[in-house]
Amino acid sequence: MHTAAWMFIRHGQERRARAICEALVEDDARDGVAVAALAGILLDSGEPGRALEILRAADFPPELSHAEAVLETRALKESGRQREGAARWRRYLESRKGGARQWIA
Repeated sequence: MHTAAWMFIRHGQERRARAICEALVEDDARDGVAVAALAGILLDSGEPGRALEILRAADFPPELSHAEAVLETRALKESGRQREGAARWRRYLESRKGGARQWIA
C-alpha cells in the first residue's frame, strides 16, 4: 500500500494517495512511513494543524528521524509557530551533530 500511495503522489494523484495514506494511518497511527507521506500531503494541501496532529501521534523508526524533524518543523512554521519550529529543528540537529555544532541552526 505504501508503494501504491507513492506511485499516486508521483503521478499527481494526491487525492488517491491521501485516501490510501489515511487508511494506513487509521489502521496504525504509529506507522511512521504512512504518517510521513500523509503529513507531506496535508502540508501541501495547506493543513499544517492536521499534519502536526498526526505527526505527534506517530512512532517513527530511527531511519526516518530526519523526515520527522523536517515535517514537524514545517508544520509548526506553517501553523505560525516560528519559534517552536526553530526549536524543533535545533533539537534534531543537536541529536545528530551534538551541541557543539550550534552554528548550523
